[in-house]
Amino acid sequence: MTELIHKSPINNNSSYKWKAFAAIAISASTQVLMMSMVFVALSAIAEYYAITLRAVAWVVIAQNLAISALMMPMGRMADIIGWKKVHLIGLTISAVGCVITAMAPSFEIMLFARVFMAIGISMSTAVGSAMVVAVFPSEERGKAIGSHSTAVAIGGASGPIFAGIVLNIFSWQALFWIIIIPIVIAFIAGYFILDDRKLNQFRTDEKIPFDFIGALLSGTTIVILALTINNPLNVSWFSPLIIGGSALVFLLFYCFVVWELKTSHPMFNLRMFNSGTFSKATLARFSGFMSTTTFRLLVPIYLISLRGLNEGTAGSLIFLTSIGMAISAQTSGRLTDRFGSRPFTILGFSILIISSIGMLFINESTSLLTIAILLLIQGLSHGTWGVPNNSQIMGSVPTSVLGSVGAFSNLTRNVGNVTGQALASALVVAVMATQGFDIPLSELQSTLGASKAFLDGWRLACIAAILLSIVSLIVSTVTQPNFEKTNNREPQPSAKT
Repeated sequence: MTELIHKSPINNNSSYKWKAFAAIAISASTQVLMMSMVFVALSAIAEYYAITLRAVAWVVIAQNLAISALMMPMGRMADIIGWKKVHLIGLTISAVGCVITAMAPSFEIMLFARVFMAIGISMSTAVGSAMVVAVFPSEERGKAIGSHSTAVAIGGASGPIFAGIVLNIFSWQALFWIIIIPIVIAFIAGYFILDDRKLNQFRTDEKIPFDFIGALLSGTTIVILALTINNPLNVSWFSPLIIGGSALVFLLFYCFVVWELKTSHPMFNLRMFNSGTFSKATLARFSGFMSTTTFRLLVPIYLISLRGLNEGTAGSLIFLTSIGMAISAQTSGRLTDRFGSRPFTILGFSILIISSIGMLFINESTSLLTIAILLLIQGLSHGTWGVPNNSQIMGSVPTSVLGSVGAFSNLTRNVGNVTGQALASALVVAVMATQGFDIPLSELQSTLGASKAFLDGWRLACIAAILLSIVSLIVSTVTQPNFEKTNNREPQPSAKT
């Protein structure tokens, strides 16, 4: 493969950077919309295929699992062959995946389509952050990441409300037919606007190999980790299957580390973890997303299946989370450029803890106004800590590995989401099973005692989310990015990329 080298932004033309951002933002919003709309549709999908909470959760988990496994390999591939090329191929695959999903005659085929769609999403998502950061000057990194996060939040906000409106008129399959329209628009914008040279990628004659072994080891590790955590066969946590899966994860991870440190062209330069900022920010990000995704999974189920709200009303309430994120992402991004990232990660995780404590006390009669306020605060907290946290990660590495690190940052988010969703689902299902309930979501409200069992599991999941938020707060408190003092990236150990 021909290597693409990366230089610090030389194209400071304000007009182009915002045109490029618009092309990237359309894709980012669409990709997130595709994922967020499914949360509202879970009840409809479960009813259509006559499946339970444990089964329908795999609609979300399977796709996130595949995205997580492919994210870093796609980011590294983009560093080698070009961000634009990988971006456009990803959009094409996403569109095909939507068609297969909409036409799936069985739940198994739908899951296959979701995984196929995940290939495309992982490709486009892997390079989004890298392209945005590369096209903006370093002193506007917070603004760039904040604007990108706002685009993501718009997609997140649009997903629930879009799904609610469509599901009130059409079947859930219509969601995947309609979403093809913005995918096509994103492809056209990316094709005509994005340019490798203006994105500060310059082609050389050096041939550089892709680390297939590293990609295989990392992807396999992530898949087995998620499967072990999700426990799809519902076996005992002390069974040979779970213990063996855990042991295999550790073995594969060890092999991955040894290989990446040994090979001359690693898929991911693990020596970047020598940076205190990079390693601490990554840990805070992982535990933060484990916490926030608990409510992304459980709130739609609570509103639709337990409270009996229609999809439109539920989507409108969930919409507030993304609105809060969109508002705070812009603000925290610009303030991070001016005052540094640390104060805003601390503030964001503090707000997250407070809102999670509020969620702990929700019951069957909690007013919708209270729920709306809590969801808005959740969104505000996410935007407040998410942008400066990502700025710490992206700013602490050389420009030459922005594709890989941007993918890694997204991978951290997705693995956190997969793990958090699995943990929350496992806790709720375990509590309900202990009380004798393993029923379809459509029967949650009508079955005597099922609502109480669900809420007992909800509270246990909330406690876990609070503890995870506290971990993120502590880690963010001790993270002090040195590169912000000089507005330059932290030096990294030399390595071929």
